[in-house]
Amino acid sequence: MDLTFKSAVFTTETLKLADTQEMIVRGGRDKFPLLPKAFAGIKQIGVIGWGSQGPAQAQNLRDSLVGTDIRVKIGLRAGSSSMAAARGAGFTEESGTLGEMHQVIRESEMVLFLISDAAQAEHYQEVFDNMKPGATLGLSHGFLLGYLESIGKYFPKNINVVGVCPKGMGPSVRRLYEQGKEVNGAGINCSFAVEQDIDGKATDQALGWAVAVGAPYIFKTTLGNEFRSDIFGERGILLGAVHGIVEMLYRRFVMEQGVDEKQAFIDSVENITGPISKTISHRGIIAVYEQLDAEGRAIFERAYCHSYLPAFDILLEMYDEVSSCNEIRSVIMAGRRHSRFPMGKIDGTRMWQVGEQVRAERQGMPAVNPLTAGVYCATMMAQIDLLIEKGHCLSEVANESVIEAVDSLNPYMHHKGVAYMVDNCSTTARLGSRKWAPRFDYNLAQQAMVDFDAGKPADTNLIEAFKSHKIHQALAACAELRPTVDIAVL
Repeated sequence: MDLTFKSAVFTTETLKLADTQEMIVRGGRDKFPLLPKAFAGIKQIGVIGWGSQGPAQAQNLRDSLVGTDIRVKIGLRAGSSSMAAARGAGFTEESGTLGEMHQVIRESEMVLFLISDAAQAEHYQEVFDNMKPGATLGLSHGFLLGYLESIGKYFPKNINVVGVCPKGMGPSVRRLYEQGKEVNGAGINCSFAVEQDIDGKATDQALGWAVAVGAPYIFKTTLGNEFRSDIFGERGILLGAVHGIVEMLYRRFVMEQGVDEKQAFIDSVENITGPISKTISHRGIIAVYEQLDAEGRAIFERAYCHSYLPAFDILLEMYDEVSSCNEIRSVIMAGRRHSRFPMGKIDGTRMWQVGEQVRAERQGMPAVNPLTAGVYCATMMAQIDLLIEKGHCLSEVANESVIEAVDSLNPYMHHKGVAYMVDNCSTTARLGSRKWAPRFDYNLAQQAMVDFDAGKPADTNLIEAFKSHKIHQALAACAELRPTVDIAVL
């Protein structure tokens, strides 16, 4: 994949990530004066949808474009229940910043299509039919491309098609932007992709969009690679895998080792969303291992080695299902079943009820459990290795497998629980977690923990590969671009 690009507006930089080089644009509020040039010819940006990304991106864009002649207008279905929420955020019919979806599309030079994945599959043709010739369609997920591929269709030839994909959920995109008002560059990293460029303006429009939503740095990908890494990642370490890991570990600690329920929750969930994530966020994955004493390292090594291959096995199957568009088809089919069998919640089980008590009584960070750390880091590293094997650039690998987890999702899980995230994220992610979390749970319980309990030694080759892995250098380089602001979850 060619990672180079040209911009007539923004200064590009070369970022060295281990043994590779990537071209990036550094964001920041000091770049906001360049936005009118990036959006030259655009009088209105229509933001379609008010789900996870819609509110965050619309408000960030509006705030970044204050003082310009560019209007940000929300487009929703007539009678949508989200109209009230949009008005509450300051978008109103009276000010010309809130309107009916199709009308907003028809009058906008740039349309950000941010409704749910299943709804995109249902309504994409209406959007295409209502777009101005020469306008730009913006996507924050490659799902629509994957869906069109699965049915043998493509985008209209008379529009630009770009992607700007924040590496974090919508509330994080907004929260870090607000926190960073006094810190230049605070926000969520974004990838960008240019799927179709009919007038030579698409790259700068995409970069302007990413800068305006607050990205500290912006790297290039393709929409095809984005939907593969994103749908795969949320089924992996971002959500599905961590869900499966903690349920397996909690059950093991309570049922097999007789640990008190609250302590079991602390040793599993609280460990991952607390000290392990905090360490990775600031010092990298290798630091989780390096901070352990000799006994802890020995436990980590065996847990890591026995977990790596069972996790990789599931991840490989999962990537194939995503890449072949089977997973996209399964999301569409599931949506059709929901009128008959709505998606249930997972937070009513004993484990997650105990978690509420633990969070209410929380005092500081617990000590790292080396078994938990080994299993979690092994799964994260397996995901990293698979994405590298499949040709994804290191920025995408690092963001989709590490940075999005520890700087966006896990802090919210720490605040309200993994179960809360599983029950309240996008439909695509919720479906993925429910489908794949049990696979991680069972594979790790039936293979990794069996070998661990049998006393099998660590594989020295796997440990050496972990210690010397290039992802550690890549994360260190990304950390230099990381804002000094940690997300504060309210």
